[in-house]
Amino acid sequence: MERRDFIKNGAMAAAGFTILPTGSLFASDTGKVRLGYIGVGARGMSHISEGALRDDIEIVAICDTQESSLKICRSFLSKKGQPAPAEYTGGADAYKKLLDRKDIDAVIIATPWQFHKDQAIYAMNAGKYVGCEVIAGLTVADHWDIVNTSEKTGMPYMTLENVCYRRDVMAALNMVRKGLFGELIHLEGGYQHNLRNVLFNDGKQYYGGGVEYGEKGISEAQWRTQFNIDRDGDLYPTHGAGPIMQYADINRGNRFTNLVSFSSKARGLSKYVEEQAPGHPNAKLNYKNGDVTTTLINCANGETVLLSHDTHLPRPYSIGFRVQGTDGIWMDVNKSIYIEKQAKNDDAWEPVKEWFDKYDHPLWKKYEKEAVGAGHGGMDWFVFNGFIQAVKQKKQTPIDVYDSVTMSVIAPLSTKSLKEGNKPQEFPDFTKGKWKDRKNTFALDDSGF
Repeated sequence: MERRDFIKNGAMAAAGFTILPTGSLFASDTGKVRLGYIGVGARGMSHISEGALRDDIEIVAICDTQESSLKICRSFLSKKGQPAPAEYTGGADAYKKLLDRKDIDAVIIATPWQFHKDQAIYAMNAGKYVGCEVIAGLTVADHWDIVNTSEKTGMPYMTLENVCYRRDVMAALNMVRKGLFGELIHLEGGYQHNLRNVLFNDGKQYYGGGVEYGEKGISEAQWRTQFNIDRDGDLYPTHGAGPIMQYADINRGNRFTNLVSFSSKARGLSKYVEEQAPGHPNAKLNYKNGDVTTTLINCANGETVLLSHDTHLPRPYSIGFRVQGTDGIWMDVNKSIYIEKQAKNDDAWEPVKEWFDKYDHPLWKKYEKEAVGAGHGGMDWFVFNGFIQAVKQKKQTPIDVYDSVTMSVIAPLSTKSLKEGNKPQEFPDFTKGKWKDRKNTFALDDSGF
Protein backbone atom coordinates (compact mmCIF):
# COMPACT_ATOMS: atom_id res chain seq x y z
CA MET A 1 0.00 0.00 0.00
CA GLU A 2 1.32 3.44 -0.91
CA ARG A 3 2.13 5.71 2.05
CA ARG A 4 -0.39 8.30 0.86
CA ASP A 5 -3.18 5.71 0.68
CA PHE A 6 -2.20 4.41 4.11
CA ILE A 7 -2.40 7.88 5.63
CA LYS A 8 -5.69 8.58 3.89
CA ASN A 9 -7.28 5.37 5.11
CA GLY A 10 -5.82 5.84 8.59
CA ALA A 11 -7.29 9.29 8.81
CA MET A 12 -10.73 7.95 7.97
CA ALA A 13 -10.48 5.22 10.59
CA ALA A 14 -9.16 7.61 13.20
CA ALA A 15 -11.98 10.08 12.66
CA GLY A 16 -14.19 8.18 15.06
CA PHE A 17 -17.20 7.86 12.78
CA THR A 18 -17.92 6.72 9.26
CA ILE A 19 -18.35 9.40 6.64
CA LEU A 20 -20.83 8.28 4.04
CA PRO A 21 -22.15 11.39 2.30
CA THR A 22 -25.55 10.89 0.76
CA GLY A 23 -27.49 12.72 -1.89
CA SER A 24 -26.22 13.95 -5.23
CA LEU A 25 -22.60 14.70 -4.34
CA PHE A 26 -20.20 15.25 -7.24
CA ALA A 27 -22.39 14.98 -10.30
CA SER A 28 -20.49 13.13 -12.99
CA ASP A 29 -21.54 15.58 -15.69
CA THR A 30 -19.44 18.42 -14.25
CA GLY A 31 -16.91 16.92 -11.85
CA LYS A 32 -17.13 20.12 -9.84
CA VAL A 33 -17.77 20.82 -6.18
CA ARG A 34 -20.99 22.79 -6.01
CA LEU A 35 -20.70 25.40 -3.29
CA GLY A 36 -23.16 27.52 -1.38
CA TYR A 37 -22.05 30.53 0.62
CA ILE A 38 -23.87 31.80 3.71
CA GLY A 39 -22.53 35.25 4.46
CA VAL A 40 -20.73 37.25 1.75
CA GLY A 41 -19.48 40.17 3.79
CA ALA A 42 -15.78 40.95 4.12
CA ARG A 43 -14.68 37.47 5.21
CA GLY A 44 -17.18 35.68 3.02
CA MET A 45 -15.86 37.55 0.00
CA SER A 46 -12.37 36.21 0.75
CA HIS A 47 -13.76 32.70 0.30
CA ILE A 48 -15.74 33.78 -2.77
CA SER A 49 -12.52 35.06 -4.35
CA GLU A 50 -10.81 31.73 -3.66
CA GLY A 51 -13.69 29.82 -5.22
CA ALA A 52 -13.85 32.05 -8.27
CA LEU A 53 -10.22 31.27 -9.13
CA ARG A 54 -10.78 27.50 -9.40
CA ASP A 55 -12.14 25.49 -12.29
CA ASP A 56 -13.23 22.64 -10.00
CA ILE A 57 -15.82 24.78 -8.17
CA GLU A 58 -19.25 25.98 -9.16
CA ILE A 59 -20.63 28.77 -6.99
CA VAL A 60 -24.27 27.72 -7.02
CA ALA A 61 -25.89 30.00 -4.47
CA ILE A 62 -25.15 32.81 -2.03
CA CYS A 63 -27.06 34.09 0.99
CA ASP A 64 -26.85 37.32 2.94
CA THR A 65 -29.36 39.51 4.73
CA GLN A 66 -27.75 42.73 3.49
CA GLU A 67 -28.20 43.93 -0.08
CA SER A 68 -24.93 45.88 0.13
CA SER A 69 -22.97 42.64 0.56
CA LEU A 70 -24.90 40.84 -2.16
CA LYS A 71 -24.27 43.76 -4.53
CA ILE A 72 -20.50 43.61 -3.97
CA CYS A 73 -20.48 39.83 -4.46
CA ARG A 74 -22.67 40.08 -7.56
CA SER A 75 -20.35 42.66 -9.14
CA PHE A 76 -17.20 40.70 -8.28
CA LEU A 77 -18.43 37.46 -9.82
CA SER A 78 -19.63 39.27 -12.91
CA LYS A 79 -16.22 40.85 -13.44
CA LYS A 80 -14.64 37.41 -13.04
CA GLY A 81 -16.89 36.04 -15.77
CA GLN A 82 -18.67 33.75 -13.33
CA PRO A 83 -22.31 32.74 -13.83
CA ALA A 84 -24.64 34.57 -11.48
CA PRO A 85 -25.45 32.33 -8.49
CA ALA A 86 -28.91 32.08 -7.01
CA GLU A 87 -29.42 34.60 -4.22
CA TYR A 88 -31.21 34.14 -0.91
CA THR A 89 -32.01 37.05 1.37
CA GLY A 90 -34.79 38.73 3.30
CA GLY A 91 -34.54 37.28 6.79
CA ALA A 92 -32.46 35.37 9.31
CA ASP A 93 -33.78 32.01 8.04
CA ALA A 94 -33.11 32.66 4.36
CA TYR A 95 -30.12 30.32 4.51
CA LYS A 96 -32.45 27.35 4.97
CA LYS A 97 -33.77 27.70 1.42
CA LEU A 98 -30.20 27.62 0.14
CA LEU A 99 -29.42 24.51 2.15
CA ASP A 100 -32.61 22.78 1.04
CA ARG A 101 -31.28 22.70 -2.52
CA LYS A 102 -30.22 19.24 -3.69
CA ASP A 103 -27.53 20.53 -6.06
CA ILE A 104 -25.17 21.83 -3.35
CA ASP A 105 -22.37 19.61 -2.05
CA ALA A 106 -20.85 21.89 0.58
CA VAL A 107 -21.38 25.22 2.26
CA ILE A 108 -19.05 27.97 3.46
CA ILE A 109 -20.40 29.82 6.51
CA ALA A 110 -18.99 33.28 7.15
CA THR A 111 -21.68 34.98 9.22
CA PRO A 112 -21.50 36.56 12.69
CA TRP A 113 -20.60 34.09 15.45
CA GLN A 114 -24.08 33.87 16.96
CA PHE A 115 -25.46 32.25 13.79
CA HIS A 116 -22.79 29.62 13.16
CA LYS A 117 -24.20 26.78 15.24
CA ASP A 118 -27.74 26.78 13.88
CA GLN A 119 -26.60 27.24 10.29
CA ALA A 120 -24.00 24.47 10.54
CA ILE A 121 -26.42 22.01 12.14
CA TYR A 122 -29.07 22.69 9.50
CA ALA A 123 -26.42 22.20 6.79
CA MET A 124 -25.22 18.86 8.16
CA ASN A 125 -28.79 17.64 8.50
CA ALA A 126 -29.26 18.64 4.87
CA GLY A 127 -26.32 16.43 3.87
CA LYS A 128 -23.78 19.19 3.21
CA TYR A 129 -20.10 19.37 4.11
CA VAL A 130 -19.61 22.39 6.37
CA GLY A 131 -16.68 24.78 6.25
CA CYS A 132 -17.34 27.35 8.96
CA GLU A 133 -15.46 30.41 10.09
CA VAL A 134 -14.59 30.64 13.77
CA ILE A 135 -16.30 30.54 16.35
CA ALA A 136 -18.28 27.23 16.30
CA GLY A 137 -20.75 28.15 19.08
CA LEU A 138 -21.33 30.44 22.02
CA THR A 139 -21.88 27.85 24.76
CA VAL A 140 -20.38 24.49 25.67
CA ALA A 141 -23.73 22.90 24.80
CA ASP A 142 -23.54 24.45 21.32
CA HIS A 143 -20.29 22.62 20.70
CA TRP A 144 -21.72 19.30 21.81
CA ASP A 145 -24.69 19.87 19.49
CA ILE A 146 -22.31 20.28 16.55
CA VAL A 147 -20.38 17.11 17.42
CA ASN A 148 -23.54 15.08 17.92
CA THR A 149 -25.03 16.28 14.63
CA SER A 150 -21.84 15.54 12.69
CA GLU A 151 -21.68 12.04 14.16
CA LYS A 152 -25.38 11.41 13.56
CA THR A 153 -25.39 12.60 9.96
CA GLY A 154 -21.89 11.48 9.01
CA MET A 155 -21.24 14.93 7.54
CA PRO A 156 -17.83 16.53 8.23
CA TYR A 157 -17.55 19.92 9.90
CA MET A 158 -14.36 22.00 9.52
CA THR A 159 -13.46 25.23 11.26
CA LEU A 160 -11.64 27.26 8.60
CA GLU A 161 -8.73 28.15 10.89
CA ASN A 162 -6.24 29.55 8.40
CA VAL A 163 -3.34 30.10 10.85
CA CYS A 164 -2.86 26.32 10.99
CA TYR A 165 -1.48 26.76 7.46
CA ARG A 166 0.69 29.84 8.00
CA ARG A 167 4.11 29.22 6.50
CA ASP A 168 6.17 29.71 9.65
CA VAL A 169 3.62 27.73 11.68
CA MET A 170 3.94 24.79 9.31
CA ALA A 171 7.72 25.04 9.26
CA ALA A 172 7.67 24.84 13.06
CA LEU A 173 5.34 21.84 12.83
CA ASN A 174 7.83 20.19 10.49
CA MET A 175 10.58 20.83 13.04
CA VAL A 176 8.44 19.47 15.88
CA ARG A 177 7.84 16.27 13.96
CA LYS A 178 11.53 15.92 13.17
CA GLY A 179 12.35 16.23 16.87
CA LEU A 180 14.33 19.47 16.66
CA PHE A 181 12.71 20.85 19.83
CA GLY A 182 12.97 17.55 21.70
CA GLU A 183 10.05 16.60 23.91
CA LEU A 184 7.54 19.45 24.02
CA ILE A 185 7.05 21.09 27.41
CA HIS A 186 5.27 24.42 26.94
CA LEU A 187 3.37 26.15 24.12
CA GLU A 188 2.01 29.66 23.72
CA GLY A 189 -0.17 31.48 21.20
CA GLY A 190 -3.10 33.84 21.01
CA TYR A 191 -4.70 36.72 19.24
CA GLN A 192 -2.69 39.87 19.84
CA HIS A 193 -4.06 42.38 17.38
CA ASN A 194 -5.19 46.00 17.66
CA LEU A 195 -8.85 45.71 16.61
CA ARG A 196 -10.02 49.14 17.66
CA ASN A 197 -10.55 50.32 14.08
CA VAL A 198 -12.36 47.04 13.33
CA LEU A 199 -14.71 47.28 16.29
CA PHE A 200 -15.56 50.89 15.45
CA ASN A 201 -16.04 52.70 12.15
CA ASP A 202 -18.09 55.49 10.57
CA GLY A 203 -20.71 53.29 8.95
CA LYS A 204 -19.21 53.94 5.53
CA GLN A 205 -15.86 52.19 5.50
CA TYR A 206 -14.95 48.82 6.97
CA TYR A 207 -12.02 49.98 9.07
CA GLY A 208 -11.85 53.09 11.21
CA GLY A 209 -13.01 56.57 10.37
CA GLY A 210 -15.38 56.78 13.31
CA VAL A 211 -16.52 55.39 16.64
CA GLU A 212 -19.84 53.77 15.76
CA TYR A 213 -20.90 50.16 16.17
CA GLY A 214 -24.09 48.12 15.90
CA GLU A 215 -26.73 49.55 13.57
CA LYS A 216 -24.62 52.66 12.98
CA GLY A 217 -21.53 50.69 11.92
CA ILE A 218 -20.80 48.33 9.06
CA SER A 219 -19.04 44.99 8.69
CA GLU A 220 -17.68 43.51 11.94
CA ALA A 221 -18.50 46.65 13.91
CA GLN A 222 -22.17 45.74 13.43
CA TRP A 223 -21.91 42.64 15.62
CA ARG A 224 -18.44 41.89 16.97
CA THR A 225 -18.22 44.94 19.22
CA GLN A 226 -21.25 43.83 21.20
CA PHE A 227 -19.42 40.70 22.33
CA ASN A 228 -16.76 42.92 23.89
CA ILE A 229 -19.48 44.83 25.72
CA ASP A 230 -21.33 41.76 26.95
CA ARG A 231 -18.65 39.12 27.64
CA ASP A 232 -15.39 38.80 29.49
CA GLY A 233 -13.13 36.03 28.26
CA ASP A 234 -10.95 34.83 25.42
CA LEU A 235 -13.40 35.66 22.64
CA TYR A 236 -11.18 34.44 19.80
CA PRO A 237 -8.90 31.56 20.85
CA THR A 238 -8.59 29.54 17.66
CA HIS A 239 -5.73 31.37 15.93
CA GLY A 240 -3.40 30.33 18.73
CA ALA A 241 -5.04 27.09 19.79
CA GLY A 242 -5.39 25.56 16.32
CA PRO A 243 -1.67 25.31 15.51
CA ILE A 244 -0.80 24.43 19.11
CA MET A 245 -3.16 21.48 18.90
CA GLN A 246 -1.21 20.13 15.94
CA TYR A 247 2.13 20.58 17.72
CA ALA A 248 0.90 18.77 20.83
CA ASP A 249 -1.19 16.08 19.06
CA ILE A 250 -4.37 17.23 20.79
CA ASN A 251 -7.26 14.78 20.18
CA ARG A 252 -4.67 12.40 18.74
CA GLY A 253 -2.81 10.81 21.61
CA ASN A 254 -3.15 13.86 23.82
CA ARG A 255 -5.93 16.16 24.99
CA PHE A 256 -6.66 19.38 26.86
CA THR A 257 -7.77 18.48 30.40
CA ASN A 258 -8.64 21.77 32.12
CA LEU A 259 -8.16 25.52 31.89
CA VAL A 260 -8.27 28.68 33.96
CA SER A 261 -8.55 32.27 32.75
CA PHE A 262 -7.56 35.68 34.08
CA SER A 263 -8.63 39.03 32.68
CA SER A 264 -7.29 42.55 33.13
CA LYS A 265 -9.36 45.66 33.59
CA ALA A 266 -11.00 47.14 30.48
CA ARG A 267 -9.78 50.60 29.52
CA GLY A 268 -8.60 50.44 25.91
CA LEU A 269 -11.87 50.78 23.98
CA SER A 270 -13.21 53.63 26.10
CA LYS A 271 -9.93 55.53 25.75
CA TYR A 272 -9.90 54.97 21.99
CA VAL A 273 -13.42 56.30 21.51
CA GLU A 274 -12.78 59.30 23.76
CA GLU A 275 -9.62 60.19 21.83
CA GLN A 276 -11.34 59.85 18.46
CA ALA A 277 -14.54 61.67 19.44
CA PRO A 278 -14.35 63.47 22.81
CA GLY A 279 -17.56 63.21 24.76
CA HIS A 280 -19.05 60.46 22.59
CA PRO A 281 -21.43 58.20 24.56
CA ASN A 282 -19.64 55.06 23.35
CA ALA A 283 -16.66 56.09 25.50
CA LYS A 284 -18.84 55.67 28.58
CA LEU A 285 -20.04 52.13 27.86
CA ASN A 286 -19.22 49.35 30.31
CA TYR A 287 -16.98 47.10 28.24
CA LYS A 288 -16.87 43.80 30.12
CA ASN A 289 -14.12 42.18 28.07
CA GLY A 290 -10.77 42.84 29.73
CA ASP A 291 -8.08 44.36 27.56
CA VAL A 292 -5.83 41.33 28.05
CA THR A 293 -7.22 37.89 28.82
CA THR A 294 -4.83 35.06 29.66
CA THR A 295 -5.82 31.39 29.64
CA LEU A 296 -3.72 28.52 30.97
CA ILE A 297 -4.44 24.97 29.80
CA ASN A 298 -3.16 21.60 31.04
CA CYS A 299 -2.61 18.66 28.68
CA ALA A 300 -3.00 14.96 29.44
CA ASN A 301 0.65 14.32 28.50
CA GLY A 302 1.95 17.02 30.85
CA GLU A 303 2.46 20.00 28.55
CA THR A 304 1.17 23.45 29.50
CA VAL A 305 -0.41 25.96 27.10
CA LEU A 306 -0.80 29.72 27.48
CA LEU A 307 -3.24 31.67 25.28
CA SER A 308 -3.59 35.44 25.16
CA HIS A 309 -6.46 37.59 23.85
CA ASP A 310 -5.25 41.18 23.46
CA THR A 311 -7.24 43.32 21.00
CA HIS A 312 -8.13 46.63 22.71
CA LEU A 313 -4.74 48.30 23.07
CA PRO A 314 -2.18 49.80 20.70
CA ARG A 315 0.17 47.02 19.62
CA PRO A 316 1.60 45.43 16.47
CA TYR A 317 -0.06 42.22 15.30
CA SER A 318 1.24 38.94 16.66
CA ILE A 319 -0.08 35.47 17.42
CA GLY A 320 2.62 35.18 20.09
CA PHE A 321 3.68 31.64 19.30
CA ARG A 322 6.15 29.88 21.53
CA VAL A 323 7.19 26.27 21.05
CA GLN A 324 9.48 25.08 23.83
CA GLY A 325 10.90 21.65 24.40
CA THR A 326 13.81 19.85 26.00
CA ASP A 327 16.13 20.75 23.10
CA GLY A 328 15.11 24.23 22.05
CA ILE A 329 12.62 27.06 21.66
CA TRP A 330 10.99 29.19 18.93
CA MET A 331 9.23 32.50 19.60
CA ASP A 332 7.52 34.32 16.75
CA VAL A 333 7.38 37.76 18.41
CA ASN A 334 11.14 38.24 18.07
CA LYS A 335 11.36 35.84 15.11
CA SER A 336 14.08 33.96 16.92
CA ILE A 337 14.99 30.39 17.67
CA TYR A 338 17.47 28.50 19.80
CA ILE A 339 18.29 24.82 19.30
CA GLU A 340 20.75 23.55 21.89
CA LYS A 341 23.95 21.96 20.55
CA GLN A 342 23.12 23.17 17.04
CA ALA A 343 23.12 26.92 17.67
CA LYS A 344 26.17 28.92 16.66
CA ASN A 345 26.50 30.37 20.14
CA ASP A 346 25.46 28.94 23.51
CA ASP A 347 22.34 30.49 25.06
CA ALA A 348 22.01 33.04 22.27
CA TRP A 349 19.00 33.67 20.04
CA GLU A 350 19.39 33.15 16.30
CA PRO A 351 17.22 34.61 13.51
CA VAL A 352 14.61 32.01 12.62
CA LYS A 353 14.70 32.61 8.86
CA GLU A 354 17.61 30.30 8.14
CA TRP A 355 15.99 27.49 10.13
CA PHE A 356 12.57 27.92 8.58
CA ASP A 357 14.06 28.09 5.10
CA LYS A 358 15.76 24.77 5.80
CA TYR A 359 12.67 23.16 7.34
CA ASP A 360 10.06 24.82 5.14
CA HIS A 361 7.07 22.50 5.09
CA PRO A 362 6.97 20.31 1.95
CA LEU A 363 3.42 21.43 1.15
CA TRP A 364 4.49 25.06 1.09
CA LYS A 365 7.38 24.20 -1.18
CA LYS A 366 5.05 22.37 -3.54
CA TYR A 367 2.14 24.82 -3.60
CA GLU A 368 3.86 28.15 -3.12
CA LYS A 369 2.85 29.42 -6.58
CA GLU A 370 -0.80 28.62 -5.97
CA ALA A 371 -0.81 30.12 -2.49
CA VAL A 372 1.14 33.33 -3.10
CA GLY A 373 -1.29 36.18 -3.63
CA ALA A 374 -4.10 34.54 -1.68
CA GLY A 375 -5.43 36.13 1.48
CA HIS A 376 -3.41 36.36 4.71
CA GLY A 377 -0.08 35.58 3.08
CA GLY A 378 -1.28 32.47 1.28
CA MET A 379 -2.73 30.54 4.19
CA ASP A 380 -6.28 31.26 2.99
CA TRP A 381 -5.56 29.23 -0.14
CA PHE A 382 -4.36 26.29 1.94
CA VAL A 383 -7.33 26.17 4.30
CA PHE A 384 -9.83 26.60 1.47
CA ASN A 385 -8.10 23.99 -0.65
CA GLY A 386 -7.97 21.55 2.25
CA PHE A 387 -11.72 21.81 2.65
CA ILE A 388 -12.44 21.50 -1.08
CA GLN A 389 -10.16 18.48 -1.50
CA ALA A 390 -11.98 16.72 1.33
CA VAL A 391 -15.32 17.38 -0.37
CA LYS A 392 -14.02 16.20 -3.75
CA GLN A 393 -12.59 13.01 -2.31
CA LYS A 394 -15.58 12.32 -0.01
CA LYS A 395 -13.22 12.08 2.95
CA GLN A 396 -12.75 13.60 6.37
CA THR A 397 -11.68 17.23 6.50
CA PRO A 398 -8.09 17.95 7.64
CA ILE A 399 -9.42 19.90 10.62
CA ASP A 400 -12.27 17.66 11.76
CA VAL A 401 -15.26 18.32 13.97
CA TYR A 402 -13.38 17.33 17.14
CA ASP A 403 -10.51 19.70 16.35
CA SER A 404 -12.97 22.44 15.45
CA VAL A 405 -14.98 22.37 18.67
CA THR A 406 -11.91 21.84 20.87
CA MET A 407 -10.24 25.05 19.71
CA SER A 408 -13.52 26.97 19.81
CA VAL A 409 -14.95 25.86 23.16
CA ILE A 410 -12.08 27.64 24.90
CA ALA A 411 -14.15 30.83 24.51
CA PRO A 412 -17.15 29.84 26.67
CA LEU A 413 -14.93 27.91 29.10
CA SER A 414 -12.80 31.01 29.56
CA THR A 415 -15.87 33.14 30.19
CA LYS A 416 -17.17 30.63 32.74
CA SER A 417 -13.80 30.54 34.53
CA LEU A 418 -13.83 34.32 34.90
CA LYS A 419 -17.45 34.44 36.04
CA GLU A 420 -16.61 31.93 38.75
CA GLY A 421 -13.63 33.87 40.08
CA ASN A 422 -10.88 32.25 37.99
CA LYS A 423 -12.14 28.77 38.79
CA PRO A 424 -10.52 25.98 36.73
CA GLN A 425 -12.85 24.40 34.17
CA GLU A 426 -12.80 20.77 33.12
CA PHE A 427 -12.25 20.46 29.38
CA PRO A 428 -14.87 18.38 27.53
CA ASP A 429 -13.62 15.26 25.79
CA PHE A 430 -15.55 15.59 22.57
CA THR A 431 -13.93 12.41 21.21
CA LYS A 432 -15.38 10.39 24.12
CA GLY A 433 -12.08 8.63 24.69
CA LYS A 434 -11.12 8.09 21.06
CA TRP A 435 -8.27 10.60 21.42
CA LYS A 436 -6.12 7.87 22.93
CA ASP A 437 -5.92 5.90 19.68
CA ARG A 438 -6.33 8.53 16.97
CA LYS A 439 -3.25 9.49 14.93
CA ASN A 440 -2.23 12.97 13.82
CA THR A 441 -2.25 13.04 10.03
CA PHE A 442 -2.56 16.82 9.58
CA ALA A 443 -0.47 18.00 6.61
CA LEU A 444 1.49 14.78 6.36
CA ASP A 445 0.84 14.54 2.62
CA ASP A 446 -1.05 16.42 -0.07
CA SER A 447 -4.15 14.22 -0.30
CA GLY A 448 -6.17 16.99 1.32
CA PHE A 449 -3.75 18.71 3.73
